[in-house]
Amino acid sequence: MRIVHQDTKKGIIELLPETLDDLWHLSHLIEPGDLLSARTTRRIQDTTGERLRSDRGIKKTFFMGIRVDSINFHRYTGKLRATGVIEKGPEDLVPLGSHHTLDLKLKNPVKIQKEKWSRWHLQRIKDAVEASKIPKALVVVIEDDNADLGILRQYGVEYYGPIVGGVSGKRMVQKNRQQVIEKFYDQIMETIGTFEGIEGIVIAGPGFGKNDFYKYLEEKHKEISKKAILESTGAGGRAGIREVLQKGLLEDMATEGRIAEEMRVMTEVLQEIGKTSNLVTYGKKEVEIAAQAGAVEQLLVIDKLVREPDVEKIMNTTENLGGKVMVISSEHEGGKQLQALGGIAALLRYSV
Repeated sequence: MRIVHQDTKKGIIELLPETLDDLWHLSHLIEPGDLLSARTTRRIQDTTGERLRSDRGIKKTFFMGIRVDSINFHRYTGKLRATGVIEKGPEDLVPLGSHHTLDLKLKNPVKIQKEKWSRWHLQRIKDAVEASKIPKALVVVIEDDNADLGILRQYGVEYYGPIVGGVSGKRMVQKNRQQVIEKFYDQIMETIGTFEGIEGIVIAGPGFGKNDFYKYLEEKHKEISKKAILESTGAGGRAGIREVLQKGLLEDMATEGRIAEEMRVMTEVLQEIGKTSNLVTYGKKEVEIAAQAGAVEQLLVIDKLVREPDVEKIMNTTENLGGKVMVISSEHEGGKQLQALGGIAALLRYSV
């Protein structure tokens, strides 16, 4: 994410989304009631003469401003759409007051005007700008002839696979077996090659498959092998990827470890709840009492609740009294666990 322009007096910030993660951040920055401006393309019909039935009009691109009603981010298609009433635009091309949906795209500047930018909105922009400088991380889990991959986004893990190798064990002639294994590893590498900016790779799994794949990398893809480390897990598949995230290896590799940290802290919260500990609490009312008492050491808030005034007040109180605030993405398993607790929880310095 890049800040193109900022006018604090008018409440305007213009941002340039550069990655899918940036679109996700924008989906939490843009709110109903905001004035949102971006470049859009519309098909304009010729109204000056007799229009033929086959005439679909001419596509024209221009800037348009809408008063936002709703915002939708589709993580699997990478699309971010905002719908609202048109307030700005060339009046000869678009009727002001009508509804329109803006498709917000990468490398296309977006101007957001709010009555008031909260400190959490501004912090989110700062985090997005800083995160763009952090190398991406990839986890490859191999079990027998199955491989699952997970690339860490700022909002969660994007899974790929399984890639199936088709190695049929002892019944296969050794020569043919080696060819099939190499083809399996080539398939994994083809998938890895589709990702950009990967600077850290964890190759993991419960057996020896991970070791064999690492040797393959050392022989055929030395530059990739230099970015990789080996790690044993108790499970394969997506469960193995989650296990790697909870171990905190990605932070040690100086890559994007935000999701790993979020999942690890959520695990700590659940463990404290399991102990029936007095050093954890959850739910708005309970957390608010703890925050006002200055007892909150670490506050966890689901991203969907950050916009709510009462939750923002709890977040401000926590920080003002020396506590830390972590906004948890609702897109990964840890976020879903926090959602089940009401979307807000806290680890405490002392019982309240």
